[in-house]
Amino acid sequence: MLFWIICTALALFVAALFVLALLRGRAEAEHPAEYDLRIYRDQLREVERDLARGVLGPEEAERTRAEVGRRVLAANAQIETAAQGTDQPRGLTLGVAALTGAAIVAGGLALYTALGTPGQGDLPHAARLAAAEAAYESRPSQADYLARLPAMPSTEPDAEYAALIERLRTAVSENPDDLQGQTLLATNEARLGNFDAARAAQRAVIRLRGSEATAEDYLTLAQLNVSQAQGYISPEAEAALRGALDITGDHPVARFFLGQMWLQNDRPDRAFRLWSRLLSEGPEDAPWIAPIRDQIEDVAWLAGVEYTAPEPGSAAPRALPGPSAEDIENAGEMTPQERMEMVRGMVEGLSQRLATEGGTPEEWSRLIAAYGALGNSGQAAAIWREAQRVFAERPDALETVRRGAQRAGVDQ
Repeated sequence: MLFWIICTALALFVAALFVLALLRGRAEAEHPAEYDLRIYRDQLREVERDLARGVLGPEEAERTRAEVGRRVLAANAQIETAAQGTDQPRGLTLGVAALTGAAIVAGGLALYTALGTPGQGDLPHAARLAAAEAAYESRPSQADYLARLPAMPSTEPDAEYAALIERLRTAVSENPDDLQGQTLLATNEARLGNFDAARAAQRAVIRLRGSEATAEDYLTLAQLNVSQAQGYISPEAEAALRGALDITGDHPVARFFLGQMWLQNDRPDRAFRLWSRLLSEGPEDAPWIAPIRDQIEDVAWLAGVEYTAPEPGSAAPRALPGPSAEDIENAGEMTPQERMEMVRGMVEGLSQRLATEGGTPEEWSRLIAAYGALGNSGQAAAIWREAQRVFAERPDALETVRRGAQRAGVDQ
C-alpha cells in the first residue's frame, strides 16, 4: 500500500507542475507592443526637436509623424486586443489543466499497471540471497536439464573411423580397467557428440587414476557436462570443477566456469569476485579473458560494485603483501603507536584490497592473524566471518584461512 501511495503522490506532484505552468498568470508581464510604444513616442519627440532646429522641413516632419502615428495605432491595437482577451480563455485553460493533471495521474498508473509488476512484493537483500540459495540448492541435475533440451545430433563417422571406434568400445568393455583405453574412448566419444559415453569413460579415467588424478582430468569431465548441457553448469559439472580446484586451488578455467555457474544462480557478487580476479591475473591472450571482459562491467553493476575493467594489455596489479610471521611476532613488542603505524603501513592496504577484489586464502589468513597479534580481535573476527562466506564453496581454502583465525583466537 505504501508503494501505491508514493507513486500516486509523485504522479500528483508532476501533474501539479504542469497545471501550474498552464494557470500561471502572465498579465503582469509587459506586452512587447508596450516597448514599441515607448520607442515611437521617443521618435515623435525627436521629430519635434528636429523640426524646431530646422533639421526637418514641415512636409517631411508631417510624413514622419504620420508613419510613426500609424505604428502607434497598430501597437495600441495589439495591447487592447491582449487586454480584452486576458480573461477570455480562462475557462478553457482550467479545463485543459484539469484534463492534463488527470491524464498524467491516470496515464502513469495505467502504464505501470500494464508494464510494471504491481503485485510484486518487496524483495530485501537478505530475501533475494535466500531465494538465490534455494534456487542453487534445487537446480536441476544434468539428466533433468538434458531432458528439457532437444536432442543433440551426433556425428556420423566414415566407415573406417567407425570401425576403429567399435573396436575401441569392444576392447574397453572387455577390459574396463584399461586406463589408456578409457582415455581414448572419452576423447573419441566426445568428438562424435556421444557425451553420455564420453562422460562415463572420463569418470572411469578418474576412478582408475585414483589419488593421482589431475586437475585436468576433473576439468575434462566438467567440460563434457557443460558442453552436453549447452552451457548449463549442473551439480555434476560443479562437483567436477571443485575436484579440479581441490587439486589446483587457483585453476583459472575452473574458476571461470564457477563464475558462470554463480551468474546462472543469481549470485553476480560471487561471479564478480572470481572473474575480476581472473581478469587482473591475465594473461590477456588466455581464452577465458575475452568472455570475462565482455561481461565483467555488467556483472559488477549487478553485484552493486563500482568497477572499471583494466585496459587490455595493462599489467596485472601486484598483490599487496600482508604482514609476515616475523612482523606479527615483533608487533607484540611494539608500543601502541608503533603498532598503529604498522597497521597503517602493512595491513590497511591488504584489508582494503581483500574487501574489494578478494585475494588468496593465505592472504586472508595472514590478515586475520595480524589483527589478532595486534590485539584487534573484533576486526579479526569480522574478517574471519567474511572469509567463511567468501570461501564457503572451497573447504580446502577455508581451512587455510582457519589457521590464521586459530592464531588470532577467533576461529570459534
